[in-house]
Amino acid sequence: MNRYPKEDLQKLVAQLAGGMGVPAEDAALFAESLVDADLHGVPTHGVSRLNIYLQRIEAGLIDPKAALTVDRGTGSVLALNAGNGLGQVQARKALDLLIPMARENGVATATIRNSQHFGALSWYANYAASQQMVLLAMTNGEPAMSPAGGYEAFFGTNPIAASFPTGKGFLIKIDLATSTVARGNIIAAQKKKATIPEGWALDRDGNPTTDASEALLGTVLTMAGHKGYALALMVEMFSGVLSGAAVGSNVGSMYKNLDRKQNVGHFFCLFHIDAFLDYAEYLRRMDETIDRIKTSKKRPGVVEILVPGERSARTAETNRAQGIPVSDETVAEIEQWCSRLKIAFNCHEVVC
Repeated sequence: MNRYPKEDLQKLVAQLAGGMGVPAEDAALFAESLVDADLHGVPTHGVSRLNIYLQRIEAGLIDPKAALTVDRGTGSVLALNAGNGLGQVQARKALDLLIPMARENGVATATIRNSQHFGALSWYANYAASQQMVLLAMTNGEPAMSPAGGYEAFFGTNPIAASFPTGKGFLIKIDLATSTVARGNIIAAQKKKATIPEGWALDRDGNPTTDASEALLGTVLTMAGHKGYALALMVEMFSGVLSGAAVGSNVGSMYKNLDRKQNVGHFFCLFHIDAFLDYAEYLRRMDETIDRIKTSKKRPGVVEILVPGERSARTAETNRAQGIPVSDETVAEIEQWCSRLKIAFNCHEVVC
């Protein structure tokens, strides 16, 4: 692993996106999203995905200059069309539309259709938390997961996320796929020619497999069996059906379908904390809840009880100080794009 300063890496990603026609302001948002995932220890949704985004722009499958438009608006509800633009850019712009509506009305909601894979949901949820709000976020995705009892890919990994402000110096962050594991982990294992644990996936014939390549041809398993299936279906209803986006196996694959758009759908519901409770009182109650959890009885051998989001906050602190780790494979892909677009690889490796 090579380590690079966050600022260097973010600037380079923005330059590469700009080299493919993404406007400067949008390229900066796009780069921030990818690098933030790596910063918090989620490389499956970070700079490792840059190569396929740029490929899809080059193939005309992503419009780098797409406008976000409103299909309909009713009260504090928006039905938005991403225009087949970069998912990260359009979803962040959607959130910026919702924030003033939530400040005025307490709650604001949007569906987004005609979008793409848009990275880690926690990036949007964390941004909302910085505005003293709570975002409930969902998205469908390319077919990767079968319904319980089946082995034909229908659902994406259909994640759900929310982040909650605290007075502890970190956010409580919930960001989970409804699959046993995010498909990006299997893609990462395939790149490294590594095996995957049992219980992650089925092969194309519906048999359990530890072969990452076979798993990508087959399906990821739902978490907690039928419970994960039910949650995945709920996400599909909000993100796909309600938004007017593609549903289930009709969603285009980012990697396989290099001849058609994805038409991914997202769902955002934004809550202004002050509409429910004075913010200072909210923080007091939140911190008290965290203290009670962390001081509860520990199992033998457990040194510390962590709350969701605490580990990724510590990872981010380490990566800010030591540089963000980037795999050799991803560095090689970035260097190829730099060569093609005549952009200098101005990332200075951090020596720890």
